[in-house]
Amino acid sequence: QPAAPQQQQQQQQAAPGAGGPLTAAALAAAAPSAQKQMLGEKLYPLVMKLQPQLAGKITGMMLEMDNSELLLILESEQQLRNKVFEAMRVIEQRTG
Repeated sequence: QPAAPQQQQQQQQAAPGAGGPLTAAALAAAAPSAQKQMLGEKLYPLVMKLQPQLAGKITGMMLEMDNSELLLILESEQQLRNKVFEAMRVIEQRTG
């Protein structure tokens, strides 16, 4: 019987919270087709704060990256800023 509350607690941690951070466990529990959607929903508002005009394009570019790398970016504002800056340089090269 003591195992039941522990198992319930693990299930709660694995469920992606609407406003909470996206965890590797929550991502792994999701279908592969839903994983990029989940990451995108967390990334977009963060990118929007840095580059409102190109948030959709930059988020789309970032979603081509590996999921584990995207999780690291979500945890570190500096990593996020670096990737947004890189994406801006790529966009400028393509349009300039």
